[in-house]
Amino acid sequence: MRKIWSAVLLTAATGASAQSRTDTIKWIQETSSYYDLQYTAAEADSAVESMREFYDAYRNLHNRLAVNALPYPFAFKPAPVGFKMPQPAVKKAIPLPQNVSLPQNREDLAFYSVGQLASLIKNKKITSVALTEFFLQRLKKWDDSLHCVISYTEELAMQQARKADAELAKGIYRGPLHGIPYGLKDLFAVKGTRTTWGSTPYREQVIEEDAFVYTQLQKAGAVLCAKLSLGALAFNDLWFGGQTKNPWNLRQGSSGSSAGSAAATAAGLLPFAIGTETWGSIVSPSTRCGATGLRPTFGAVSRSGAMVLSWSLDKIGPICRSAADCAIVFAAIKGTDGVDPSAVAYAFNYPATKPVRSLRIAYAANYFDKLPRESAEWQALEVFKKLNPNIEATTFPDTAYFPADIMNMVISAEGAAAFDELTRTSRDSLIERQDKGFWPNIFRASRLIPAAEYINANRFRAALIRQMHDFMQQWDVVIVPTFSGNQSAITNLTGHPALVFPIGFSNRGNPLSITLLGNLYDEGSILQAGSAFQDTTDFNKKHPPLFVGK
Repeated sequence: MRKIWSAVLLTAATGASAQSRTDTIKWIQETSSYYDLQYTAAEADSAVESMREFYDAYRNLHNRLAVNALPYPFAFKPAPVGFKMPQPAVKKAIPLPQNVSLPQNREDLAFYSVGQLASLIKNKKITSVALTEFFLQRLKKWDDSLHCVISYTEELAMQQARKADAELAKGIYRGPLHGIPYGLKDLFAVKGTRTTWGSTPYREQVIEEDAFVYTQLQKAGAVLCAKLSLGALAFNDLWFGGQTKNPWNLRQGSSGSSAGSAAATAAGLLPFAIGTETWGSIVSPSTRCGATGLRPTFGAVSRSGAMVLSWSLDKIGPICRSAADCAIVFAAIKGTDGVDPSAVAYAFNYPATKPVRSLRIAYAANYFDKLPRESAEWQALEVFKKLNPNIEATTFPDTAYFPADIMNMVISAEGAAAFDELTRTSRDSLIERQDKGFWPNIFRASRLIPAAEYINANRFRAALIRQMHDFMQQWDVVIVPTFSGNQSAITNLTGHPALVFPIGFSNRGNPLSITLLGNLYDEGSILQAGSAFQDTTDFNKKHPPLFVGK
């Protein structure tokens, strides 16, 4: 490629031999065919000098490496024109369970809900220090099996736990996360800690900044115990320390990229953790590990202080063991600090003011009809029908709205730009995987995506957003099998929220899940529906046997 470019530039700059210019023209014609274009010889000849001008501009830009933290000045907003944000918030606190007691077997604390632990702390039946020490011990005991911890933050955790106890002694109670231990996916910056992004080139990286999500949890009184594993640069479950494992099956990876967040939560090593999703990175590991994961509306949580993979797709959300816990954590982390131009502030109304029976719920019949009637998805649907007899069948507009795969173009082009420095310095050779389907090659290949095609893909995306918004307006909740069709790509592109949670097990004993889709900026409805399902079933209360009571 370099030799070809040299020939092009030499021809443009010096007016080299007629044969050289002819060869360059032929190369331009052949190259354009890869982009579904046909240039005549005259058109290609006219482009030679312009290509030199562009090349000079590229070279000047490359005098300064575009590192991951370099801001992107354009804000993606999924709300279509005319959309009105939900206002005002319903002033109703999320209730905590009553009459919660310490278990006879102390190890059973590992699987208490966030609400139960909050009740214990609020009523001074356990201290935050004791609870923090308990979960730190769990993390240290089981990490060699799960490979879910990148860095312990023990000193910081104990400081925060002591502060939570001191405040409570003075009558200061910050809310349901006061004194509750948790973990952060290690792509969020926390001052004084490594932020490794799960990959060798950054394994000693320290970013002296506090991510927004971390500061929100600080304000809520939560206690950070560990920075958790992610697949290298937010892809899958393989990081520089190994592969994070599925607590239900240690021979299997936990999926990714929020690998450690899902594994640690499902195994009872932490009450909850924070993950991110660009395309499946909350939904997939939550499914694999049997956790409950909330992928909020795009822009619900400011991403300042977080690694960028895709400016228009990255989302932050909680991974817990119940929808009710997800609601508690989401209420604490949502919002904006004005640094992330895509983040917005809006009302989070949970619990919803109307009962589940009154929610407008549909299921994607075109997806369900492809599954056997005895499948866990159909059985879950029957549970929902008992909760709401008015559930209707609908057709999820899959290929009608998504005739071409624009997701790969968007995520690949933005990822290549976000990691320009990594490719340009050749440090991509240090990344854990070097196969054709992993980041080093994806980033290199994505450099060849034309800007015009990326922009046009997003123009078609705008139409997709309007179509999905109009479709979803008919319903408060749409139930879909988690991995059916193109719904994951579609709803990640359009920014719609999703809740995933366990509904049973495969023949091999691995957790299965279902997904609830909601309207933009309405996490409350899907959380309410998911919580009602979990109140009448026990799938989310089943835990991987290896980690129970030990």
